[in-house]
Amino acid sequence: MSADRAGGVQSLERAFDLLERMADSGGEVGLSELSASSGLPLPTIHRLMRTLVACGYVRQQANRRYALGPRLIRLGEGAARLLGTWARPYLADLVEATGETANMALLDGDEVVYVAQVPSRHSMRMFTEVGRRVLPHSTGVGKALLAEVPPQEVRALLARTGMPAATERTITEPDAFLAELERIRSQGYAVDDNEQEVGVRCLAVTVPGSPTAAAISISGPAGRVTEAATDKIIPILHDVAGHLATALTTATPQPQ
Repeated sequence: MSADRAGGVQSLERAFDLLERMADSGGEVGLSELSASSGLPLPTIHRLMRTLVACGYVRQQANRRYALGPRLIRLGEGAARLLGTWARPYLADLVEATGETANMALLDGDEVVYVAQVPSRHSMRMFTEVGRRVLPHSTGVGKALLAEVPPQEVRALLARTGMPAATERTITEPDAFLAELERIRSQGYAVDDNEQEVGVRCLAVTVPGSPTAAAISISGPAGRVTEAATDKIIPILHDVAGHLATALTTATPQPQ
């Protein structure tokens, strides 16, 4: 590899690393913060950020801090659609094995967004529109995803969004919610027990090692998704999540 090409590849890697660090910091950072977290010298960061600003992937705010730019939205939306396409064969396997509707969701900012769904064959089934955004505190996928976020960040998120009650079963107190997340970490799965919609029960697990934080779930009437059914469904969820994780971390994901 020539020196020029090697330098170009290194610059590209550094630029993507800075974008990811910006996302991890909430989307807006100063140059000194990026230098401290990345270990890169300020002149290098300034040069890379100038290029990203010129391309529209970063914008400079009035306070001279840098924020993720609007051009990333198109890339993110396209990637989310493709992620949903890759996930559907695995969700179909989940429906086949459990009989219930299967979903995949991502944590996008302070909200959960559903990116894929395969419906149950039952006449009475759950339906969540792909693209729907909900607050995470009352959903199985949201709780599974937040269980992997540091508690102080969860508290900050809850302070921003509030904890409105979707039903009388919704957890609406931060301390009780953090205790619920501790239980989820201990047992390895999350439950939405009539918390988002009365009569509906949802079981969810995260997709381990996913390039972006993702969770899959099954949802169905509480009369079918019982405690006894939970014991059978959770191993299936973990198995499908593992296969999906492998697909998402390879260059050319393939159905099972």
